Amino acid sequence: MPKVLISDALSEAAVQIFRDNGVEVDFQPALGKDPAKLAEIIGDYDGLAIRSATKATAELIAKADNLKVIGRAGIGVDNVDIPAASAKGIVVMNTPFGNSITTAEHAIAMMFAAARQIPEADASTRAGKWEKSRFMGVEVTGKTLGLIGCGNIGKIVANRALGLKMKVVAFDPFLSHEKAAEIGVTKAEELDELLGKADFITLHLPKTEKTANILSAEALKKTKPGVRIVNCARGGLVDEEAVAEGLKSGHIAAAAFDVFAVEPAKENVLFDCPNMICTPHLGASTSEAQENVALQVAEQMSDYLVRGAISNALNAPSVTAEEAPKLKPWIAVAEVLGGFAGQVTENAIKEIEIEFVGAVGNLNLKPLVSALTANLLKPLVGEGGVNMVSAPIVARERGIKISETRKDAQGAYGTYMRLVVTTEKQTRALAATVFSDGKPRILQIKGIGLEAEPQQHMLYTTNNDQPGYIGALGAKLGELGINIASFALGRADKGGEAIALLGVDEEVSADALKQIAALPQIVQAKALTFDI
Repeated sequence: MPKVLISDALSEAAVQIFRDNGVEVDFQPALGKDPAKLAEIIGDYDGLAIRSATKATAELIAKADNLKVIGRAGIGVDNVDIPAASAKGIVVMNTPFGNSITTAEHAIAMMFAAARQIPEADASTRAGKWEKSRFMGVEVTGKTLGLIGCGNIGKIVANRALGLKMKVVAFDPFLSHEKAAEIGVTKAEELDELLGKADFITLHLPKTEKTANILSAEALKKTKPGVRIVNCARGGLVDEEAVAEGLKSGHIAAAAFDVFAVEPAKENVLFDCPNMICTPHLGASTSEAQENVALQVAEQMSDYLVRGAISNALNAPSVTAEEAPKLKPWIAVAEVLGGFAGQVTENAIKEIEIEFVGAVGNLNLKPLVSALTANLLKPLVGEGGVNMVSAPIVARERGIKISETRKDAQGAYGTYMRLVVTTEKQTRALAATVFSDGKPRILQIKGIGLEAEPQQHMLYTTNNDQPGYIGALGAKLGELGINIASFALGRADKGGEAIALLGVDEEVSADALKQIAALPQIVQAKALTFDI
């Protein structure tokens, strides 16, 4: 039974979801604030469910020897060291949709507050001043809202703004013209186009190297005089010093920020500015949202630990619960192909080409590519240096190009996977499929057909096609005390290159391999091991 630690406050309903799915739960909601104690016990768990209090640092992850998944109940994962988790094969999940409506509604509320100066008017009225003439607001009807980022939350904000009879212009490189038309917004090709049109600007995008300071001092100068800016996304997207100057000069009529470059924001250059509204990162702070993300993370983690399904992962391909059983035998095939190629490849790999022929091409291919790549690289970088999660990153770091193609059914086997590995000195191809027993079968090596079921220990040889080779090899293995479990042969042409793939009962030692390789007919001999 998988075991999950909940180190932040999640609802009892979320805890029950884990239990209902056959997952043992250790609920310690205060533990996230005690990193030393957390580090002491983290090695006992398969999953870690957190909110924002727990910091899943590289140091903590290094001690998490059994951890398979970290689930963040919420969108932001700033408190998780994703590269460290990826290197250790730990899937990191978040819940990007559980608080989307809540965050979008907060942005709309902040926009209204900025339009009508509600917080200052409230404070003035409570002070007995009754300053009606001071608080002259603006209508939102007919105004242009500029969305920087039009993902899930941005689309909800757009929908609400259109309902308020606003015009909406969106800047998002990933937004197609077709999708923009579908949701009723105008796509801005460049950010400057939005800046020059918008009466209100809201931000709805993550903070990355490309988006950090996207509303820079230079960008803010291109906005319309009297613009109002709302940021309920991430701190650091806007130059706070420049916003402060804009508010004081009057170029920016009002601003409303829920997030800040440094949080918790006990001091900030914006706090003393006129027409500035500040809230303490409340975007997801509704009872509905907190419950939704807790339930969602419990479902996602349970699906992964029990059924192998991956959803909303930030460092691994998604696999639905329906896909997982269909993918399982083909992942075994991918692991065999990658493992075989990795163990016989002796030179630097330049390119990996993977062909999916027939019905396998209709599956979710990303997990298959990841599994194949991981097993291909393991013999080259070490067992602990690569896994399904980190494989694409490791391949990219080594300059290995990975390509995949789908092809219609062909050949005697109809559906199979074919791998072509190009190194600095040669190109090697091999193919494998799934038989009716659900087990992988190797079908082709170096373009030579054969049929072999992978076993834990195997011997692979290339030889000259000459009479007496099988007898000589069998005799040598008998002399070495190595028992043959299976024997598959293939050749290109009569008298030409031939191959043999033998299943054996024990690992072939380096000394035994040396003696086998010394047989006169043998060109090359390799001892192989598979995790079968």
